[in-house]
Amino acid sequence: MTVRLPWTKRLLHWLEGLGAAVMFAIFSALPLGAASATGGFLARTLGPRAGASKRARINLRRAMPELSEPEIERTIRGMWDNLGRVVAEYPNLRRFKIFDPKSQIEPTGSILRLKEEKPGPAERYIFISAHYGNWEIAALAVTQAGLDAVEIYRAANNPLVDRLMLRARGAIGNELVPKGALGARRMLAAIRSGRHICMLVDQKINDGMPVPFFGRDAMTGTAVALFALKYDCRIVPIRVERLGGTRFRVSFDEPMPVTRTGDREADTRTLLTAINARIEGWVRARPDHWFWLHRRWPE
Repeated sequence: MTVRLPWTKRLLHWLEGLGAAVMFAIFSALPLGAASATGGFLARTLGPRAGASKRARINLRRAMPELSEPEIERTIRGMWDNLGRVVAEYPNLRRFKIFDPKSQIEPTGSILRLKEEKPGPAERYIFISAHYGNWEIAALAVTQAGLDAVEIYRAANNPLVDRLMLRARGAIGNELVPKGALGARRMLAAIRSGRHICMLVDQKINDGMPVPFFGRDAMTGTAVALFALKYDCRIVPIRVERLGGTRFRVSFDEPMPVTRTGDREADTRTLLTAINARIEGWVRARPDHWFWLHRRWPE
């Protein structure tokens, strides 16, 4: 049975959706560089003053206590700048041509080999990334390399905004499936049919497994490890670095080692620990690239 939202919530959704639609239309009409710069300016100007930045400050102080207060504020300002640029780049994803010689995106690592060799049906890959740089470029690189993939995503709370995001993500060219029971079924179907998976693995999953992340246990989704262990999938981390403006480097690592001892829980924990450590290394290198607004750790 569909639950009808209170009229105040529906009105808020409508206003948010209208605002997002206007914003997307403006960013889509601007040249890519101008759109990104405008989004970054607005976000870094307004974002640090927003109440949501309190969560980012708490997370930074706990995760990276070595940072001074001025360094934390610079990181938050940089985080908002990157986030604003990502939002402005969403309606412009169609303009990114990663393997074009004139592209502002530099693809490196294992994707160059996969693009040429095209893995067979028995070589199933799970491409993982984090809310780091412009994370949508990770999945975009996979599909533009000619690999057939299903992207698992978290649906926006506002269905009108979610519809806009899905329309923008349509430029990526893969199948989009929301997280949850449907996502798990589509992952299984994709793997069994020889397709690949793209997913972000840095968000808190309440029914996940507590695994260290910046020295503190964080509830981490187990799906990536369970599928890799059961179906012999290769896990490839993708790091998207913003080099300046709309210039990026998208780095595909070699597949991560997967240990199989017969103890599924222990093997899952070992693999998730290695994944969290890989993402932590990225974040420590460029803390302004990561989305510190997540409630990643328990209170």
